[in-house]
Amino acid sequence: MTLQEFILLLISVLASVAGQFFLKLGALKLGRVNLANAVNHIFSIITTPELLIGLTCYGIGAIAYILVLTRVNLSVAGPSASLVYVFSVLLGYFLFRESIPPVRLAGLSLIVSGVILVIVRK
Repeated sequence: MTLQEFILLLISVLASVAGQFFLKLGALKLGRVNLANAVNHIFSIITTPELLIGLTCYGIGAIAYILVLTRVNLSVAGPSASLVYVFSVLLGYFLFRESIPPVRLAGLSLIVSGVILVIVRK
């Protein structure tokens, strides 16, 4: 993977993580969904700015990922996109004060190690 390809992949990953961040902010505004309030929540989803920003970020991430796929094998791009999981956990930890148990930290380490092994050229 060239530096340009890696940067494009990183843009895709970061846009997806930004999408998750804004979707979480919007979801916190909505509150819990249940059968009684589901219809109202559907309307709220399309009028909540954070949710719309989150969906836009996901769209940008998808476009960047498609561009990555025009340059990089799926067997490299697919596993590399799993970095979204790593950044999402870090986002949850630093911005939403979510805990990272040792088992989850070990899993994240395995993901990062796997991505490194996948993108390193032979």
